Amino acid sequence: MKEYDVIVIGAGAAGLIAAGRAAHLNGRVLLVEKMRQPGRKLLITGKGRCNITHDAPKSVYYKNIFPGGRFLKHAFNSFFTGDILEILNKSGVETTTERGNRVFPLSNKAQDVHKAITSWMGKKNIEILLQTRVSSLILHDGTVKGIRAYSESGSREYYGRKVIICTGGKSYPATGSSGDGYQLAQQAGHIISEVRPALVPLVTRGDIAGRLQGLGLKNVRAVVWVNGKKSAWEFGELMFAHYGLSGPIILTLSRRVVEELAAGNQVEIGIDLKPALDEAKLDNRLLRDLDSNGKKQVDNIFRLWLPSKLIPVFLELTGIDGEKLCHQLSAKERKKILLMLKDFRFVVTGHPGYREAIITAGGVTTGEINSRTMESNLIRNLYFAGEVIDVDGNTGGFNLQIAFSTGFLAGQSSMMA
Repeated sequence: MKEYDVIVIGAGAAGLIAAGRAAHLNGRVLLVEKMRQPGRKLLITGKGRCNITHDAPKSVYYKNIFPGGRFLKHAFNSFFTGDILEILNKSGVETTTERGNRVFPLSNKAQDVHKAITSWMGKKNIEILLQTRVSSLILHDGTVKGIRAYSESGSREYYGRKVIICTGGKSYPATGSSGDGYQLAQQAGHIISEVRPALVPLVTRGDIAGRLQGLGLKNVRAVVWVNGKKSAWEFGELMFAHYGLSGPIILTLSRRVVEELAAGNQVEIGIDLKPALDEAKLDNRLLRDLDSNGKKQVDNIFRLWLPSKLIPVFLELTGIDGEKLCHQLSAKERKKILLMLKDFRFVVTGHPGYREAIITAGGVTTGEINSRTMESNLIRNLYFAGEVIDVDGNTGGFNLQIAFSTGFLAGQSSMMA
């Protein structure tokens, strides 16, 4: 009976790195993937461009990871941003750091990152089974001994000294992320923190967002209102979509919004289009612009304040006649404009769920995992890496780095113990 040193379940970002590291340490590795090809989710990250990592110190990472970034201290010390970039650079993949410290391949092709990682992983000591789904763990006396898996050729058992679960979460189920790892972890006695979509667009009431579809706004502030009370806010970029709101700051805020909606609370998003000006300063600017352009039509002067696509929507919602001359605008009408510029409000009715969520929040609780090795505290020789663990980050490259770092540490630990 053939026995492997390490069996890695799931060939996503974490699984590829885990398998590669174990193989580099001369481990005989079996990598099991239920899809037709490895790394399918990696190929679609960053809308096909692949936001590889986030160029920032660990202290910034800890502030952008939930529920607690410090769990990843040893993983980051073992393998961090410079290490993944070194792997890519040695394979000829040049990278560039864009706004917000987001690192992308210079080619803007996720497939280049995928190819570089699989090339680094190599073929020596690694056997890959595709279109093979793991149904259960083989456990005996508090120790994992292998896996039971099935494919078109039938069901069979595979034995290994160590097993690493790298199955991802439930986001983008078409790529193979369907929550299998949670079931395997529960079989081993692990507690699964409530899983839910994270970094997900928001669906809003009415057709206003749809009419603004494709419009992106920079340097705005989005505020989450829960039952009429301010709950959270982010500054940066957002985008209107046919269903509602998206973009970096919306994705970041979605963590809070999803939780509040699940709790049955009323959630609204208010967009401050002029966050650099308080109401008094903004009102002075409006007065100045109106006085300087008294004989022009209001719809023309709006171009000083808003993108052209927003103008008809603002005129409609404020009930102001766009053909009215600026000097005819009343103080009450100016107040309406002021309030909308500072709080362009949308009622959130839901979200698209896992099919469009970038990552999954929740998972195998970190209290049951040794942060120094990624080994289970409950079952000997069982390890976890990547999104299956209850750690996730904001948008911007944090989540892929979590996958790379935990995958590396798990693969390394599996061969060192």
